[in-house]
Amino acid sequence: MTRTDIRTDIRAALTDLLLTPGLDLDEAADRHFAPDYRQRTDGDWADRTEFLAHIAHLRTVVAGGSVEVHDELSSGDRYADRHTMEIVKTDGSTVRIEVYVFAEFAPDGRFRRIEETTLMLQGAEADRNLGSAR
Repeated sequence: MTRTDIRTDIRAALTDLLLTPGLDLDEAADRHFAPDYRQRTDGDWADRTEFLAHIAHLRTVVAGGSVEVHDELSSGDRYADRHTMEIVKTDGSTVRIEVYVFAEFAPDGRFRRIEETTLMLQGAEADRNLGSAR
């Protein structure tokens, strides 16, 4: 895949991964994440396989939601953003999480690495680990 003129962003990635019912998980991941992708969420590292297991789990919990990007900056192969993810769970409850992201792009414009920290704004105590649950 050579997409040096097209870059992904958090809103597009999260929309495909969690908010587009029927889109195959591997297809969604391939659009936005390089084969050597890894992610650190609140201090815990996950490789691409572990990350996809996390997203597969979230797909069983998330019924809908939205992504609001508050701040976004891209420079060279670096990306940063602050966004709020509102999740409506299959049980009808709502979770709101503010996320701070620092990332690196692969040469093809997909994410190679994301390091993020999350802050739960609304939700049950059991939802506090939603950002890394598997």
